[in-house]
Amino acid sequence: MTDIPAMIKAARAVRERAYVPYSGFRVGACLESEDGKLHLGCNVENAAYPQGQCAEASAIGAMVAAGSRKIKSIVVMGGGEELCSPCGGCRQRLAEFAGPKTPVHICGPEGLRQTITLGELMPLAFGPHNLLDEGPDDEDEE
Repeated sequence: MTDIPAMIKAARAVRERAYVPYSGFRVGACLESEDGKLHLGCNVENAAYPQGQCAEASAIGAMVAAGSRKIKSIVVMGGGEELCSPCGGCRQRLAEFAGPKTPVHICGPEGLRQTITLGELMPLAFGPHNLLDEGPDDEDEE
């Protein structure tokens, strides 16, 4: 069973380690893999802006490095008054390792703000399932 309070606590702690000298906007992420292990990531900015890395991408990298390939639950924690949901690129990265029913818990420093599914966050996501279609069957052509 997913321990959401533990995931929120972990995301809050890793958020404090974010490297954000340019924006000052800290984000922490905690992913629970199918084996129940937690994988953490924070955003890491770079003077060459496109070279930075989001918290979710960092957490996915940690999960893969640990040998896991399937996300069971996601916590993302940002600051400010608005919801800090994963950016478009991270939504695509999450869709690579999680299904449409995977819960995404969007948090602020005070805790949980909203829970939605990855499918609600990214309907009609392109993923590994799209690559299984090999095109028309040659036998059906005349």
